[in-house]
Amino acid sequence: MSLQLEALNLGLRLVAKRRLARTLGPEQAERDLAAHAPRLMRQPPLLLHLRRPGGLHWISAGPCAPRRVILYLHGGGYISGSPRTHQGVMARLSKLSGVEVCAPEYPLAQHAPFPAAFEAACAAWTRLERLGYGPGQIALAGDSAGGGLALCLLAHLCGQGSAPAGAVVFSPWTDLAMTGASLTRNAARDPFLPARRIGELVEIVAGGAARQDPRMSPLYGAFPGCPPVRLCWSEAEILADDGSRMAARLRAEGAAVEVETHPAAPHAWPVFDGWLPEARATLRRAAAFVQGVLRETSR
Repeated sequence: MSLQLEALNLGLRLVAKRRLARTLGPEQAERDLAAHAPRLMRQPPLLLHLRRPGGLHWISAGPCAPRRVILYLHGGGYISGSPRTHQGVMARLSKLSGVEVCAPEYPLAQHAPFPAAFEAACAAWTRLERLGYGPGQIALAGDSAGGGLALCLLAHLCGQGSAPAGAVVFSPWTDLAMTGASLTRNAARDPFLPARRIGELVEIVAGGAARQDPRMSPLYGAFPGCPPVRLCWSEAEILADDGSRMAARLRAEGAAVEVETHPAAPHAWPVFDGWLPEARATLRRAAAFVQGVLRETSR
């Protein structure tokens, strides 16, 4: 574990975790992430905001292969975040993979009830199709709630027979029914997320919907004909079991699954690229995975 990771974990435990534990509501969470993201999520050089039709946020950072794209779903617990708050990690993934990244500004739960976020993810896929991208030219990606949402979209696309080239997700939130043992096992160990607020967050996100609805909890989805998936999670986070059980679920469906775990990193650590060498290392491996699946489907 790097000295930078030790320092970040300490800072998150003393500041971020305490602040999240006393956040008054989703509106404050939304404001806080928008305010602090520019300092926490560093941007690589050569970041470009591209103009494309279709209402998606497009980013590149350096030379990119034509007719290839990563569809990225940002994290933030469905109540905070946007393509702007996560443009640093999106741009770094673009730079390392040589692939443009696009992201929808899906509605947050306090502004539009479930299944609005899922419907926005599906609409983003449709927009890419209308721009001429075939399923094999698109890779899905996301972190935290966005990682879960990417897997929800993946299940939907598998069911439609139009699966993407593959998917890579960081610390995905896959089970809003909250049945993972790590929610209690890692409550004190997790340096970032306060476990006691998860139930409250689920109420905001799910409302009256069934918590096992695969449009919010991909752990309960079906993945026929699933493409390769790479899952990354920390053994120290409260959502560790969301990742490990998702990997087992996908393997049971016959998918080729790559797994990367870290013994002590914070939740969704790749978003801290520029601060953590561990973040850059994980993003390099994620970029290589994206290049591999897109190359394979182009043959």
